Amino acid sequence: MKDTWQKQLQNLLNCDLKSQFPLARSLNRKLKFFVGPTNSGKTHSAMTQLKKANSGLYLAPLRLLALEGYEDLKASNLNATLITGEEQIFDEDAAHVCSTIEMIDYDLDVDVAIIDEIQMLDDDERGWAWVNAIIGCPAKQIIMTGSVNALDAVKKIAKYLDEELEVVKFQRKNELHLMERYTSLKELKPHTALIAFSRTDVLRLKQKLQKYHKVSVIYGNLSPEVRRDEARRFREGQSDILIATDAIAMGLNLPIKTILFTTHRKFDGVSRRTININEIVQIAGRAGRYGFHEEGFLGATSKDTLKHLQKEYDKPIRTIKAPFKVKISAPQLEGLSSHIKTNSLEKVLKFFNENMYFDGPFVASNIGSMIEAAKILDKKNNLKMEEKYMLSQAPITIKSTIILQAYDAYIAAIIKNRVVRYKPSITLPKKALTYRDLLLVEDEVKKISLYLWLSYKLPDLFPDNVKASITRATFNNFIEKSLKSNLIDDRRNNNKNFETKKFRKYRKRF
Repeated sequence: MKDTWQKQLQNLLNCDLKSQFPLARSLNRKLKFFVGPTNSGKTHSAMTQLKKANSGLYLAPLRLLALEGYEDLKASNLNATLITGEEQIFDEDAAHVCSTIEMIDYDLDVDVAIIDEIQMLDDDERGWAWVNAIIGCPAKQIIMTGSVNALDAVKKIAKYLDEELEVVKFQRKNELHLMERYTSLKELKPHTALIAFSRTDVLRLKQKLQKYHKVSVIYGNLSPEVRRDEARRFREGQSDILIATDAIAMGLNLPIKTILFTTHRKFDGVSRRTININEIVQIAGRAGRYGFHEEGFLGATSKDTLKHLQKEYDKPIRTIKAPFKVKISAPQLEGLSSHIKTNSLEKVLKFFNENMYFDGPFVASNIGSMIEAAKILDKKNNLKMEEKYMLSQAPITIKSTIILQAYDAYIAAIIKNRVVRYKPSITLPKKALTYRDLLLVEDEVKKISLYLWLSYKLPDLFPDNVKASITRATFNNFIEKSLKSNLIDDRRNNNKNFETKKFRKYRKRF
């Protein structure tokens, strides 16, 4: 009996990823890698091939890019369906689908599929989705687009799959020049993007510069809709300066002529460090957008930062190395939970990470956000393991009290099988007055996104997706309006709980 148990456990712990995707294995797939720097036309060429196909799939790294792909297909008179974690627009006549990569349907085969930004397979939190897509995407022809640092990784995975790989190299369409002297904030010219690495620094720069310039801002905590509208303002000339974090590194077609780094140090979630050549190149590639400018420029607003850019710029790009990270699947989770006799998601995830073995260049890896969610979920009684697995992948921000309170309330409703109606948290004033006021509304938008995500997973319990979407649009408009105003930097006050009177009631309601 014990021998049988040990054998079953070993079978669970030894995995050949190829066998997890039988439809893909049956299609005699051909792989293509369109490799090149930003602004080389590789994604445009891939989309051209997708449009010619009888059926197709575009897998995007961001909801914003999935939407842009969807609109591109519609503009080319093709019926298309859009599927993201928070939004689904179905067209029964569509043979083309645009989707965020995590939402791929492994049971729907197509003629051509694009896997965009393939270098994301090296991402600690989301890289597993690109690994799975390369191995399991059910398409006769798969076109991957990405930077040269992913080339060796793609070759290794293609070899493991024993599938034909064609590499098509693209060159940047215009020149990018590294500037010889730094540029002060008083010397800024139109079509310049300033790069900072925190929301606070972006907003402080905005306050400083909007006395003399029309300014757009983009940072990670903003919703995709607000980012898109800020990008539109810059693209249409309603603003002449863009201030952004590295959130502009992917997507967003922007008419930037010059990119200036305001610092060469960033906090990466663990420590404050200097930026490396890969990060510099990914961001700098946005300068000199083909079709807008004949050339692009890369520089800095200080001597020290420019010196760092000049030192890094001559270094080779860091190549993505094996092994590539793989996330636990639902069947693996159920099997391991049963065999080690535990309903603790955290324990199963750690057991998977420490004991799982994969054929090929892969390694078991725990996702940090899943581990944090597991710690919350394991404290709840009456949740099934499959429910914990689903909820551990919800779009939550651990640092936000607002999001965690909503997450906790939604879990309680799921346990009790109670319907959750969406109710707006406040009636908004005309605009936010402080950075903190604005942050509260940004987090409320994320809370709505969590509700929308759950509305597609559990539609009977979270039925108000339309109402939530309308409210999110209202909140996004509020954020847009607030970004155009003068915000008070309340972080300069030592009181961390500082809030304007208009938002005190708002804060108490979470």
